[in-house]
Amino acid sequence: MTQLRTVQLIARADEVALGHDTVKQALPIRNIDQMDPFLLLHHFNKDIEPGGPGLDVAPHPHRGFEPITFLFDGAIHHRDSRGNEGFLNGGDVQWMTAGMGIVHSEAAQKPWLENGGKMNLIQLWVNLPKKDKMIQPRYQDIKADSIPVVEKEGLTARVVAGTWEGVTGPAETRTPVVAVEGRMQKGHKLELPVDTTHNAVLYLMDGFLQFNDKHQAGGGFVAIFRQDGNSIQIEALQDSHFLLLTGEPLNEPVSSYGPFVMNTQTEIMEAIRDYQMGKMGMLTY
Repeated sequence: MTQLRTVQLIARADEVALGHDTVKQALPIRNIDQMDPFLLLHHFNKDIEPGGPGLDVAPHPHRGFEPITFLFDGAIHHRDSRGNEGFLNGGDVQWMTAGMGIVHSEAAQKPWLENGGKMNLIQLWVNLPKKDKMIQPRYQDIKADSIPVVEKEGLTARVVAGTWEGVTGPAETRTPVVAVEGRMQKGHKLELPVDTTHNAVLYLMDGFLQFNDKHQAGGGFVAIFRQDGNSIQIEALQDSHFLLLTGEPLNEPVSSYGPFVMNTQTEIMEAIRDYQMGKMGMLTY
């Protein structure tokens, strides 16, 4: 039996500084520090002039969670202290498990930057359970043609992680999550299934959606749902592009500082020390 989830919050993403640029921050937002297990959601969407400057994030560390990049438009070059190198193009996904610690950098690919264009991406942080926070790091370079597609009336959905509508995405995750990128045509109305044990968040990159026949959100808005049903009702009032995220709550303490997310303040201090001592590896810029 279908039970629609009620809306807990619909809010415009905050504009926050990130280096020389700004990004839309949908998590954390307002009085919600996290939507367990989702810690952070940043949306970068900018037209890059030929020759740049473009996206250029210098080497920096992570520990204790999974930083993920969904690239919708543009071209990115990834490097990390474990020797991984990735060249992402529009539609690709980078799923990295920081675990005990990794240093990485991301920048617009130089050949792409010569001509410029739209750079449109989301970076998502998914928390790791306590038992996995110090596992060996891992890098998954997921190409667009490996991501399965679900077609419903008026909806084209790519299943990146987890199992949704009987289709399983290619990302191998440590925390039970579902990540679905959807494009929905104006005038269509659907119910999107969600696991009853999961928290659920929908971030709208572009378009205009209505939830449960009454709540509305435009591009750059996030909708957070209560854990009180097994589906989310959406209606596209315009052609819309969104990211649906659901995840099983870890229900564990969270202590964070910058790029480190652990369970205690002592573990944060250890992460800072280990990074300063070079234990997370080195990456020259």
